[in-house]
Amino acid sequence: MTEGSRPSLARFRSALSRNRLRIAFVAIVLVSAAVVVSASSGGISTASKEAVPNAPETDNHTVVTESGRAGTITAYEPDGDVLYYNNTRTKYFDVDPVEDDPLTVEYTATDTIHTEGPACSDPPCARNVIERADLETGEVEVLYERYDYKETAGEWHDADRINESHVVVADIVADQVFVVNTETEVVEWLWDAQSDFPVEEGGPYPEDWAHVNDVEYIDEGELEGTIMASLRNQDQVVFLDREEGLLEDWTLGAENEYDVQYEQHNPDYIPESEGGPAVVVADSENGRVQEFQREDGEWNRTWEWEDDRIQWPRDADRLPNGNTLITDTHGNRVMEVNATGDIVWEVGSTLPYEAERLETGPESEGGQSAAALGLESRTEADTGGGGDSGGGGFDIDPLGFLGDLIESVLPHRIYNGLLFATPVWMGQSEFAAIGIALVSGLTWLTMEIRWQLRDAGIRFRLPVYRGGGD
Repeated sequence: MTEGSRPSLARFRSALSRNRLRIAFVAIVLVSAAVVVSASSGGISTASKEAVPNAPETDNHTVVTESGRAGTITAYEPDGDVLYYNNTRTKYFDVDPVEDDPLTVEYTATDTIHTEGPACSDPPCARNVIERADLETGEVEVLYERYDYKETAGEWHDADRINESHVVVADIVADQVFVVNTETEVVEWLWDAQSDFPVEEGGPYPEDWAHVNDVEYIDEGELEGTIMASLRNQDQVVFLDREEGLLEDWTLGAENEYDVQYEQHNPDYIPESEGGPAVVVADSENGRVQEFQREDGEWNRTWEWEDDRIQWPRDADRLPNGNTLITDTHGNRVMEVNATGDIVWEVGSTLPYEAERLETGPESEGGQSAAALGLESRTEADTGGGGDSGGGGFDIDPLGFLGDLIESVLPHRIYNGLLFATPVWMGQSEFAAIGIALVSGLTWLTMEIRWQLRDAGIRFRLPVYRGGGD
């Protein structure tokens, strides 16, 4: 081989090596894109009544609300068919049956206002409503409404009826709980979280400080006449007496005590008559549902449930049959688990907020405490931690492994934020595929730049290098 042919051969080998790498990078990006495209073409949709999936059969009607990208309220017949569907409002939140008329419900909802006007000087703003809907006729009636100056953290997530004329409202906008006469529209009682909690704790003040996301009027037992409220950003469930104010000895949780609860939603109070006082709560950022029993003046955890899929539960009700109805927002499902922790009923939903089993009373009156029922806790470790491989032997899922790794590295709150901000079909595998494509693309770009500079005769040396001196 001549001396002149050696550089040509080296250039040929270099070009061959580069092209092989380019083909590899293209393949990786295409496979990653195929994973994402495949996921985006499937999944659950609630864009229309026709797209809503049917549910399995159950004994009663079930209502599911959504407050994510598409606000919907859907009612299922006992046979699983869709009885009622509405997506008029931007977001739907808590829903309860009307007394003596279980197929009529009341709920809170929010409309986002994008145009400037008398009710909104600086869009976007919020129109918060308490509505009543007849699920059989479709008739909807606005019972009470208020326009608020902001849309982000500007909703009413819950309202609970006290009597025919009065409701108690969880007001996220003002960090308050208030009782209003819906006939006169006069606010007759109000508690401001700032009166008992420092603004230096919780969420950012005043943007989204307390995030009061739930209220429940207690109408029997030791706490009769008091109001239970959930302060999400303080990680606490509190009890309010309309004369004495905050009942500090009854508070469940504490600021940043995440081992107790972490940004919880929709606690369900179980009275003494059903084995309480107890509280079933969706421990959202911890990815579990749990129950606390009041014993000797303290709250003690008596039951816990999670599986390997649960991501961001935001509602849990104990049913009269002893099962628990759970809404898992980022698990895209509503499910019923029995006394041994097995899922016995489940329906898919895009981003469900709350579920209510009708014909069982508000928040499923009659459900007993875990202590009274002798419920067994079930955690992710009990379910095998990684789901069922379904085929025995080895189950190799590189994207699933990387997705699990991403979830384990990111704080749960950040990961949930990504799920909330991205399309509903995005999950662990899709995040992993996008991550692989981005890393591969950046590596490819870096190598192309390096190759171009080398071909141009430009070399870079480290400013510090080891010499061969003494």
